[in-house]
This record gives sequence, C-alpha cells and structure tokens, in this order.
Amino acid sequence: MPHLTRTTRGTASTEVRIGFGVPGFAHPLVAPVEWSELTRPGTPLKWVVLNVANGPGERPDPHCLEAAGRLRNAGVRVLGHLDTTYGARAFGELISDAHRYLDWYQVDGFSLDRCPTERTALPEVRRTVATLRALVGDAHIVLGHGTHPYPGYAETGDQLVTFAGPWSDYRWSQVAEWTADYPAERFCHFVHGMPRGHLEEALRIARWQGASTIYFTDRVDGSGVDGGGSGDPWESLPGYWDEIVSRIGTGVSE
Repeated sequence: MPHLTRTTRGTASTEVRIGFGVPGFAHPLVAPVEWSELTRPGTPLKWVVLNVANGPGERPDPHCLEAAGRLRNAGVRVLGHLDTTYGARAFGELISDAHRYLDWYQVDGFSLDRCPTERTALPEVRRTVATLRALVGDAHIVLGHGTHPYPGYAETGDQLVTFAGPWSDYRWSQVAEWTADYPAERFCHFVHGMPRGHLEEALRIARWQGASTIYFTDRVDGSGVDGGGSGDPWESLPGYWDEIVSRIGTGVSE
C-alpha cells in the first residue's frame, strides 16, 4: 500500500472529481490519433499543453494550428509550453515565447515546465506569471514543479504539478502537509510507467493526496527510470486510455 498521509484530506478527497491534464503529445503529424482522441465527446479533459518545438517554434505550424483550433472549438483549454529550465531561462526569452504562442495559436494560458521549487526563486516566477497574466487576462497558469515546492508558489499559479515521475515512486509517495490548505483543483499528478492493473490504486492515491488533475500512462521514460523505453512518456496515449476515461468520465464505449 502507498503511504497515505493526513487522514482528514483523504476522507474529504474521496469526493474529488478527477479530470485529465495532458502534458503534451508529440507533433500532430506524428501522433494524429492522440490529438483526435482529445476532442472525443465526454472525455473529462481540463487542459492540453501545446509544445511545438520545446516552445512555439520559429514560425506558425499549420498542423499545430489546426489541432489547437479543434481543441478550442471543443471547449478545451490550450496551454503554451514554456520551459523555465529550473529558473535558468531568461525572463525575456520566456515572454518572447509567450507572445508567439498568443499571436500564432491563441492559447488560453501557459504551462511553466521545469519550474523551480525554492523559496529564493519565487519572486522571479511571480514576475513571470504576473507578466503572462497581463498578456492574457484570464490566463490559466500551471507551474510544472514535478514535486512539492515552497508553499508560496500555491499563491502564484492556478495549478501546481506536485508529482511527475514513475509509478515506482508514486505508489509510495507522500503529500506535503501544507497542501491541505488548498482545494484539490489546485494540484496535478503525472505518472508514467504505470501498469494497467494499478489504475484503481493510482486513482485512489490521487484522491487521497488531493489532486484532481492527472495524467497516467504505461509509457516509459526514455531516460531509463522505468527500466527502459525511448522518448518522452507523455507523447502518446496510454494503452489503457479507453479504460481510464471510462473510470473517471463518460463517452467511451466499452
């Protein structure tokens, strides 16, 4: 059994309504089925990250334009991918990428990947987020820490990715105590290398830890942390996509 801390959060979070946040599929030419599935009626989808070329690319991509347009027409938020490189990326570069995402793809917000977690980096992240919100008044901002950051970040982003990693770590993960002060809608969990047989256990962990936005996949990380594999584990649909959609939403025929 995983380590489930804070019984009070766990009891309340059994009523959490879970939905998907998609960290970013491969290019629509490479993953046409994946992008098509995202507009399937009844899929409990909260947002999708558009990552053209580790950012918006050098020029508008017609295939990405079409994919983003279909999602927006289906009422799904499209977020531009901004790689903060753990705080090493220059402020001006991030804002330049944000402008291109807005000009070319009319995104609804941004996902700040590899977002720093330290207290000392918080002022610069606040500056970046404030500027992004000035560009898009109702921008949805996801801070992609991948682990629990300093609590002050929860007052900066709309959502925080507090876990991103392999199932072998997730099943024994613990939640930071300070997250109990916030609703489950503020937190996201992304898990790769997760076998089909553990779906129910993983959903239970997300609910107990108070995370309402998830992406679980059996695809493995190319770095080898899952025991092999190649490429980005988020680039394609999990083999059990229909099953997980049917467990937490509607619209998938069995």
